[in-house]
Amino acid sequence: MTELNWSEFHPDTQAVRAGQHRTLEGEHAEPIFPTSSYVFASAAEAAARFSGQIPGNIYSRFTNPTVRNFEERLAALEGGERCIAVASGMAAIASLAFGLLKAGDHVVCSRGVFGNTLLLFQNYLAKFGVDTTFVDLTETSAWETAIRPNTRLLFAETPSNPLTEIADIRWLADLAHGHGAWLAVDNCFCTPALQRPLELGADFVIHSATKYLDGQGRCVGGAIVGSQELLEKHIYPFLRTGGPTMSPFNAWVFLKGLETLGIRMRAHCENAQALAEWLEQQEWVARVNYPGLPSHPQYDLARHQQRAAGGIVSFEVEGGRAAAWRLIDSTRLLSITANLGDVKTTITHPATTTHGRLTEADREAAGIREGLIRVAVGLEYIEDIENDIARWVEHAAAS
Repeated sequence: MTELNWSEFHPDTQAVRAGQHRTLEGEHAEPIFPTSSYVFASAAEAAARFSGQIPGNIYSRFTNPTVRNFEERLAALEGGERCIAVASGMAAIASLAFGLLKAGDHVVCSRGVFGNTLLLFQNYLAKFGVDTTFVDLTETSAWETAIRPNTRLLFAETPSNPLTEIADIRWLADLAHGHGAWLAVDNCFCTPALQRPLELGADFVIHSATKYLDGQGRCVGGAIVGSQELLEKHIYPFLRTGGPTMSPFNAWVFLKGLETLGIRMRAHCENAQALAEWLEQQEWVARVNYPGLPSHPQYDLARHQQRAAGGIVSFEVEGGRAAAWRLIDSTRLLSITANLGDVKTTITHPATTTHGRLTEADREAAGIREGLIRVAVGLEYIEDIENDIARWVEHAAAS
């Protein structure tokens, strides 16, 4: 296959074509290489591969053609020089941390992140002497105040989970670089179809490929995208040694997911916008969180920074956990699961699922209240989604 400069092509084309290297078999679809090891022509070639003198496959813990295909495609979509694929989104964050940080370093992390991300920094990196300060994502003064001389990494999830708050990525990048630190952005909610943090100054982009990159809830995986220099120096050695490996089969599934990423994300956004506008009109909804609504605090920033508002909507109902659970349990069509990014709409109660392992104080600080519900809007007919959510009103009237 002729080598092309994928930066010259539209993201929809990159998502279908980038990264494929056809074998001598001349296959049209990308192949899966389910092999643990590779055969060398000689002992000298094996030695040269292992030492890095010549490129090529060594062992599938850190070199596999199918995984590399996925890495090159995602790197092209994010506008990065390189991607390293790993076993899960949390493995991506852990690999970033273990690759970049050492005892005595300091991290500033937005408070409104996925619950396990907070626990990783708070409970586990702390064991190795890495201190973390958590700040409100949108409060610039809090980020500035938290910076220390030993700060090495700023970590932000934007839009945040589940309140869909938006950070100014370019401002955070300037802050980080002005203090000799790196900025990593979790781009799970937007994907490169809607937002490219590297173009705004971020050093690393984190993905849970499990979500929208797959798009159909089939496999678990993660990825880190950035410059060749930073990933080769800091992240690849940890992958090779620590082994948070993505399987070839999962990489192949993600490749198939990327092919439809652009068109799926446009459809997710269209449905989510309609659902958010509908929820704002319901008297039993206390608050709706969606960057596509003019009522969202960062509405203007979202329009400037993102191509569209995304597929995640969260909202609060009066009555706390009891009311939220009653609404969720009344649905028949929506899937009650904490996963997101699926073509099937999912619904969950963050305070007892995605953020359930946090302390009550940490949840309160992050704005995760008991009446909060998160909907990852899928591709079903929008009125069917709305009617399913509204079923709880009928149940309440009948009881």
